[in-house]
Amino acid sequence: MRFRLRYLHHDVELAEGEFAVGRSATCQLSLDDPLVSRRHAVFHVSESHVTIEDLGSRNGVIVNGARVEGTTDLAVGDRVLIGSQELTLLATREGGPSTRSPATKNTVSRMTPSSGVQMPRMEDAEPSMVRRVDQFKLLGSVAEKALALGRAGEAERLLASVLADVIEASRAGRPLPVSLVDQAAKFSARLATSTGKGGWADYVIELYAAQNRPPPAAVIDELYNAMNKVTAVDVARLRDFVVQIQGRSASLGPADRFLLQRLEGLERRARSLRG
Repeated sequence: MRFRLRYLHHDVELAEGEFAVGRSATCQLSLDDPLVSRRHAVFHVSESHVTIEDLGSRNGVIVNGARVEGTTDLAVGDRVLIGSQELTLLATREGGPSTRSPATKNTVSRMTPSSGVQMPRMEDAEPSMVRRVDQFKLLGSVAEKALALGRAGEAERLLASVLADVIEASRAGRPLPVSLVDQAAKFSARLATSTGKGGWADYVIELYAAQNRPPPAAVIDELYNAMNKVTAVDVARLRDFVVQIQGRSASLGPADRFLLQRLEGLERRARSLRG
């Protein structure tokens, strides 16, 4: 039996061996997605079966709605969520017609959003964070309309590039305008609620952990909404963030202490919903 992955409108045939997925151009499937790590996961392909291994990614690997640890066996038809990108494992009959090109270890499959827009990568250019604030003003109103119409996927595609730049700048330790951080978090929390992808909630927590401050009340409120929608969320990361802010409690003003209480409640809610 031969196997292939379906991603957006593409099918990629899996050759026996390893098939890496991540943001790095060295991966066989390179995804421009802020929720995807540089080397996020690897598919191990044999003649008879396929397994997937999480390579210590920030946001984990979700199989059929459940987060998995380490290496997990896959069955034909399984849906694998890496970042905000869904891949489906399919089978190809031996000897059957195929127009797919086999993906070898040296092949880089660059997938772009279905809108056909190529998203820029942080390795290619140093983005201007001031320009990103202006971009949010332009894209935000369009994304808001898409979300209001229930077109979460369209909003996600509109915002993916600028959100990727913000989180990459944060990971690199570069200073970010407060307004840019709060805008990115607002839309990420909205995307978590509208798409049901917990990685967008994890994005918010990672962003504010780097800023060492609580999110604004409106963002926390949206995260409460998201907890009823998302398929998985990194509760350990949320707990670490709460502990981080608790460590600053003596220096917090009344408003931030209230936000900390809301975060503590959010963590309890996340734990209860995940059982």
